[in-house]
Amino acid sequence: MNNTVQNILAALIGLVGGMLLGSMLNMGVLMISNFVIPFPEGVNPADANSIRDNIQLFETKHYIMPFLAHALGTLIGVFVAFKIIQIFRAPKFIAARIALVIALLFLWGGLATSKSINSPETPMLVDALLCYIPMAIIGYWLALRSSPKRG
Repeated sequence: MNNTVQNILAALIGLVGGMLLGSMLNMGVLMISNFVIPFPEGVNPADANSIRDNIQLFETKHYIMPFLAHALGTLIGVFVAFKIIQIFRAPKFIAARIALVIALLFLWGGLATSKSINSPETPMLVDALLCYIPMAIIGYWLALRSSPKRG
């Protein structure tokens, strides 16, 4: 297979695989969050309108699980994407670019969701600054460190 085609295929499969698994982990953490840190009385966690209408009832503790979901989703998404790209023996710079794309897509999704539920600016800013790009860097670094050395 042509090297360019192989690299494009590696990038696309890595991106889709990373986003899929990262999103699944993100949603899994969010789904169990009410069992770990219960929502305020009267808030239906399955209804975005209920969350938006009652966001003023949320305390700092209620933002821990979404923060964890966003951080872990990004970290795992980047890690998986790197590993998929590595299977194709594509250059590491492709994995680095895909890591950045995944981080930016998760960031965009997180900010859009925060805006849609009228989340206060402080948790939104903390989430944006600490979850996406830093976790992408850590996920990339972990994947790189766990890679076998080619001699």
